[in-house]
Amino acid sequence: MTPTQTSSITFEANYMTSSASNESKRRLWAGRILSGMVTAFLVFDGAMKLAKPDFVVQATVQLGYPEFTIVWIGLTLLVCTLLYAIPRTAVFGAVLLTGYLGGAVASNVRAVTPLFNTVFPVVFGALMWGGLWLRDGRIRNVLPRVRKA
Repeated sequence: MTPTQTSSITFEANYMTSSASNESKRRLWAGRILSGMVTAFLVFDGAMKLAKPDFVVQATVQLGYPEFTIVWIGLTLLVCTLLYAIPRTAVFGAVLLTGYLGGAVASNVRAVTPLFNTVFPVVFGALMWGGLWLRDGRIRNVLPRVRKA
């Protein structure tokens, strides 16, 4: 192999590594941003349940839950969200939040609320898992992206 060929191969290998590195950095930051937006919304929702303004109490009672459960629902949401926000426990937090959001869907179906109220937790759960998929290689290994040939 001539020195020119060797430097060409080295350049191509460095370019490929740099390109893959840039893609993984973009994916990581996209996942962090998406997960951050999801986390911010859930923290806000949990805090509103702890503060118990009238509209939260009214909405919760309309779904069939007694008023005294609102604080416990908010604490549960905040703990699950905290677990989701910590990288080491993010998968466990996502599983718990999936259950929480499933309960929201079931509550809205039972109370016969508008379709948006039922679909929103499903879309929100997809965004939550999408953010985790983008930022965590363990999830990408379990749920790989399928490419068509």
